[in-house]
Amino acid sequence: MPNKSQEFQSDINPRHIAIIMDGNGRWAQKRFMPRAIGHRAGVKTVKKITEYCAKSSVEVLTLFAFSSENWRRPESEVKLLMALFMSSLQREIDKLHTNNIRLRFIGDRSAFPESLQKKMIESEIQTQANTALTLVIAVNYGGHWDMCQAFKKIAENIATGALDKQDINEQLIEQHLSTAGLPDPDLFIRTGGEQRVSNFLLWQLAYTEMYFTTTLWPDFDQNSLEDAIKSFKGRQRRFGHTSEQVLNKLVSL
Repeated sequence: MPNKSQEFQSDINPRHIAIIMDGNGRWAQKRFMPRAIGHRAGVKTVKKITEYCAKSSVEVLTLFAFSSENWRRPESEVKLLMALFMSSLQREIDKLHTNNIRLRFIGDRSAFPESLQKKMIESEIQTQANTALTLVIAVNYGGHWDMCQAFKKIAENIATGALDKQDINEQLIEQHLSTAGLPDPDLFIRTGGEQRVSNFLLWQLAYTEMYFTTTLWPDFDQNSLEDAIKSFKGRQRRFGHTSEQVLNKLVSL
């Protein structure tokens, strides 16, 4: 008789994977290298994981590249991350476009240099019609910020009479979040051993399956991602229903 994990095994890949890419600095320090080397190694991993998702049935890949709390890091490291971000955009955007990958940024861009903000807009426009994968880069992003900016927009619409307070529901709030138009993440992955969401997609992760690994981000490869997806496929996602209801629904499909 199959065990429960076998009963619930699914062949359906997650539509949306969200990842906190943790461990670049520690990866470098373990090798007695500057943290900058770890961040550059992490960029290479981003390319590999993005290419893998684009070739599979994953529709959206969201990467937490720079949180609103990361400004607290040493100034030299922040400057390095900004320079690395800009150079990666300039180097990779044409390849992303050729591979039919749509690029989208979420977060408060106002703190970034104008040159970087301009490049972000240009990259989004260049790739907006692509359909193989939507790559979402969260920069200067925080879940608290995301909900606050959504509530402010709704409040402004109520003040102008465009909305009534009775119109406020979950769907309306989702339409004003920075991820509007995207499915909520099915699978959340955090590398590097920490087991928390760190102010990432707080609204959107309500029913997301969590996967934590001690693997440092530069070492996270295709096999690591396949392990995470295998774990996801072995879980029963009930969304408030009973196990029996879920099984009956699967049988009826």
